[in-house]
Amino acid sequence: MSQQTGSLRGKYQQLIDAATQQGVSNLQVRQEGNVLYIDGNAPSEDVKKQLWEIYGRIDPDYRAGDLIMNIQASGSSNDTGSEEYTVVAGDSLSKIGQKYGVSWKEIYEANKDQVKNPDLIHPGWKLKIPSKK
Repeated sequence: MSQQTGSLRGKYQQLIDAATQQGVSNLQVRQEGNVLYIDGNAPSEDVKKQLWEIYGRIDPDYRAGDLIMNIQASGSSNDTGSEEYTVVAGDSLSKIGQKYGVSWKEIYEANKDQVKNPDLIHPGWKLKIPSKK
């Protein structure tokens, strides 16, 4: 039995429902191949964090690689106050986050344009480091 087509949406339905209930605007859910994309604008940083917590419960280590969640928080500073960091060999998003006092998820969210898999970053990449809240 093939689980590919509907199973991703089913796997993450709790997350999609929460996004809808929490008032995420411009919510778009689409599947390309074996990856589900969820995009939208959360009404606050708290809502965005709640969605990431649900994602973390569904896929605790974010290792399935079958979801790309690109949720922006309204009123969050996009480029103001963010620093730039150049990745060196041996870095991970967690290590970089510890250095700057932010979570690896926040760095990942700020760099979705180039980081497709949070477990794979490459030396030489310039990452935006969001400012501490």
